Amino acid sequence: MLTLTLKDQPRVPLEAEVMSPDRLAGLRHDEVRALPVYLGKRHLRLDDFFAIEGEGGDELEIRGDLAKIKWIGRGMTRGRIRVVGNVGMHLGSQMKGGAIEVTGSTSDWVGAEMTGGQIHIRGNAGGQVGAAYRGSLWGMNRGTVVIDGSAGIEVGMRMKRGVIVVRGSVRDFAGLQMKGGTIVLMGGAEIRTGAWMVRGTIVSLTPLRLLPTFAYATTYYPTFLSLFARQLRGLGVSLPGDGREGAYQRYTGDAAVPGQGEILVWQPGTPGDSTR
Repeated sequence: MLTLTLKDQPRVPLEAEVMSPDRLAGLRHDEVRALPVYLGKRHLRLDDFFAIEGEGGDELEIRGDLAKIKWIGRGMTRGRIRVVGNVGMHLGSQMKGGAIEVTGSTSDWVGAEMTGGQIHIRGNAGGQVGAAYRGSLWGMNRGTVVIDGSAGIEVGMRMKRGVIVVRGSVRDFAGLQMKGGTIVLMGGAEIRTGAWMVRGTIVSLTPLRLLPTFAYATTYYPTFLSLFARQLRGLGVSLPGDGREGAYQRYTGDAAVPGQGEILVWQPGTPGDSTR
């Protein structure tokens, strides 16, 4: 396994997209040390900022407060990255495969436009998790992101497929312009959830303040959630198991688009209809 330990935090953000198994696999120790990173306009070496142990491969561990290190795991297709500490913007951006785990918190754009793989954040995340970059039509299109803490604005903006789970609270515009996929809000969200939503599913385990352009449809326990809950258990995430514990209030919208998305809000102890 290759281990990188940050020497000193840079004063301005450091662009280090070379920190990916795709770039590191098969490289000798001296080749890893010489990989290029960018500090503003300056072209520097990876070993100017990191103490490096081991040779390149599919397993990478990065240690230190990486809050100003950007683009780790960008476009990666395989392998595993473990960050022991915090990490900066664009973690796992356009990721296609493999797995990333962060023991601390992250900044904005985690998993932006990813098309595969898994990301697990043990702390909090910034805004635009799994979102589309400005001007892009599609955000996340497959893959899984699990955040144990809270998250910022525009989680899942324009996402097309995939799963985002946030255990803590989420800020405004979760599911903004959502086109597909599933967002699970275990700690609820602030305002404008699902704004301009076209398709997809938002599941909330706590009450939400919904836009008036979402219409109540029914109270029931969807069959697909039983299967989905099994999938999430493999990621260490638990959803209510069946309709005996309660039911979901289903709202459809956003009628302002008009859209055909759905928001499911859990109501413990509430009997649903006969739809299972």
